[in-house]
Amino acid sequence: QVQLVQSGGGLVQAGDSLRLSCAASGRTFHSYAMGWFRQAPGKGRELVAAINWSGDNTVVADSAKGRFTISRDNAKNTVYLQMNSLKTEDTAVYYCNTNTADLPWGQGTQVTVSS
Repeated sequence: QVQLVQSGGGLVQAGDSLRLSCAASGRTFHSYAMGWFRQAPGKGRELVAAINWSGDNTVVADSAKGRFTISRDNAKNTVYLQMNSLKTEDTAVYYCNTNTADLPWGQGTQVTVSS
């Protein structure tokens, strides 16, 4: 079964950028459509961006549109989330999973944006 490890989070100021990485184990990674999710304190988990198996079709939530870009490198079994122009409301724990959240959740990576 595929296991997911997220990294790249941190404490940044509003307007800064971060790139998150999601490293997946397992030989079937390339067959999954993948997504980045986030969970802010006191809120439910929401899908931020998704990408199909080949990487040529992406969807980004309205709250992140124009600022976040999802990409993947199947040769490296890795999915990325480039986050630009970060806002305080982007503060959350970020997770990756299949776009339908079929796999066990990893530990996530904390993103904190200060004003």
